Amino acid sequence: MDLINSFRDKDKILALSQIIKQRSKKPLNIMEICGGHTHSIMKFGLPQLVGENINFIHGPGCPVCIMPRSRIDEAIAIASIDGVIFCTLADMLRVPGSKGSLAMLRADGADIRALYSPLDTITIAKENPDKKVVFFAIGFETTTPMSAVVVKQAVELNLQNLFIHMNHVTVPAPVRAIMSDKDVKIDAFLGPSHVSVITGSKIYEELANEFKTPIAVSGFEPLDLMDSILNLVNQHENGTHKVYNEYARVVSKDGNLKAKELIDRYFQPCDFEWRGLGVIKDSGLRLRDEFSYLDAKKYFNVEVGESKESKACICGEILRGKAKPYDCKVFGKVCNPQNPIGSCMVSGEGACAAYYKYSKRG
Repeated sequence: MDLINSFRDKDKILALSQIIKQRSKKPLNIMEICGGHTHSIMKFGLPQLVGENINFIHGPGCPVCIMPRSRIDEAIAIASIDGVIFCTLADMLRVPGSKGSLAMLRADGADIRALYSPLDTITIAKENPDKKVVFFAIGFETTTPMSAVVVKQAVELNLQNLFIHMNHVTVPAPVRAIMSDKDVKIDAFLGPSHVSVITGSKIYEELANEFKTPIAVSGFEPLDLMDSILNLVNQHENGTHKVYNEYARVVSKDGNLKAKELIDRYFQPCDFEWRGLGVIKDSGLRLRDEFSYLDAKKYFNVEVGESKESKACICGEILRGKAKPYDCKVFGKVCNPQNPIGSCMVSGEGACAAYYKYSKRG
């Protein structure tokens, strides 16, 4: 089976388009939690295929976009310390902090490295015993197991020069926070794909029941999304609120049990400040107390003061589902991929980057 072209069949997509338009009688606001879904929706022109009753709203599912400026400032402060090798994923390099970015700091001579794999930090730490190596760990449940493996190996190898700056977050908590905001009107969700491979589709059942809102776990290809949208339309019209696992070829109900055990072994829930959403209880993960000696924030104890977001950028409103990239005054003008003002324009999963790349209005 061709796992790409089979899910891009033009005739099947157009057939689903007609069915969706016929069955969609009431306005339907669908939030795609995952930034990857936003890019697929824009790339394949799905807003033009589903009819005027359906409105797509970008959600807080991009790990780079949701990072508050205070965390970027902490990263820059630690990376500025002599003798530190700071390791991170490439998208984080260009996210603006209060006084610049990691990329600018690297240009000034700091040893900041973009990783292909989090496990590269183990090799770097072993090859540089006279340096302090810091891993800026980010992401949702998708990437958390890899960070747990880094901790596991650091412990087993008794590495004394490797530290973790923890920024891992989870999906259900921000969804609950958004749905609890009376100013946000969401009728249905497209559940994230990669996250669900680890968590399983079961974690959305409580949310669907609590807010009486249907959720469809969807793949990234256009047929995946169109089938998921049709399910959400049917549920919306019929007044049901179940979890539909369209991505069953990859996502199981219970998820990856070994990965979840690994996460629980090394991390535990903590409160986390989200860009645009504020502090959400138990929405992040931190090192368990027995491994807290690996915590970079505690080891370096940097103070960055108050971190203010750009007044021109409305990334926060976009991540809360209250605005779209077009609503931002600097979108496509001062803020563009070459000169990003906000994180939503930086990240490869960011809503602004998707709208800029695929929409003529950009």
